[in-house]
Amino acid sequence: MTIFWRSGYPVGHILQLDDGRQRQVWGTPQDRGTSAPLSSLSASVVICTRDRPEELARCLASLPLQSFRPNEIVVVDNASRDGRTREVAIQAGVVYVREDRPGLDFARNTGAKAATGDIIAYTDDDVLLHPRWLENLVAAFDAPEIGAVTGLVLPAELETQAQRQFESFWSFGQGYDRVDYPAADFALTSGAHVFPAWKVGAGASMAFRRSVFEKVGYFDERLDVGQAGCSGDSEYWYRLLANRIDCRYEPMAVAFHFHRRAMEGLSFQIYSYMRGHAAALMVQAERTGLVANRHRALWTMPKWYLGRLWRRARRGPALEDIFLRQEITGYAAGLYFYFRQKRPDG
Repeated sequence: MTIFWRSGYPVGHILQLDDGRQRQVWGTPQDRGTSAPLSSLSASVVICTRDRPEELARCLASLPLQSFRPNEIVVVDNASRDGRTREVAIQAGVVYVREDRPGLDFARNTGAKAATGDIIAYTDDDVLLHPRWLENLVAAFDAPEIGAVTGLVLPAELETQAQRQFESFWSFGQGYDRVDYPAADFALTSGAHVFPAWKVGAGASMAFRRSVFEKVGYFDERLDVGQAGCSGDSEYWYRLLANRIDCRYEPMAVAFHFHRRAMEGLSFQIYSYMRGHAAALMVQAERTGLVANRHRALWTMPKWYLGRLWRRARRGPALEDIFLRQEITGYAAGLYFYFRQKRPDG
């Protein structure tokens, strides 16, 4: 993968796929500079982690280099099996919080409650941060109606087939242009179609105003890693939009993610992604009452998978269908997971 930079920021890339095809993505980001009064905003960075002390140490090492320093860094230890995670956090001089309930959204909520900043930014332990990552995330909160901002997530390496497969078909990146997601647009489209909140960004690089948690609650703890498998972030963006809170994708806030190196690990990851997506659609229908979510979950997506199976039977397997079985079984498991869960109170 070749990434093109201008004035210190990525503006496009060319990715060579394993079957010889190329995927090119370009944008025209403008040099906006600092568009929000950073001096008036404080920021907390929350990192949720479990049993990955080496990755955590690597991520924490990129935070002292930030041009806009967070007023605190909160490491949420999500039920690690030994004390190494705590040791890494204490050695780095950050706030350490233990969350014994396994599940990423349990940890995210614990982090939000422990953080004290006006802006609460999240990243993952398998991420390295550009020196201006936090500055540009916080600067993007330049209007009171913007409640959430996500950033551009690029691959930190593309050395293995699994990493190239992920970046080719499941990339975290959403392009090189800033995109606003006004709640008004959500209101216009959500009646007939499911608003694609999964396009807002990635949980590896996202930030929220503290006030949004007070208004719409916290992450749904049935979702994401350790529970349904994924989509706790996209369900939350969906919920913000449904509650008239705007979201923004800001590609000038850059993070680098280490994708899984082995095909076995990627196989399980794809299974978990679709498991989480199916569950999230049902959660969105439950929370908002919008029937388009249920229609997509129970009709549109199964029909789409039947179409992909038919095309595969006629034309043979394609590169994008390597994990089709995992997608389908994961999706079915997500529906089963949702209907087995007790709905939360309130």
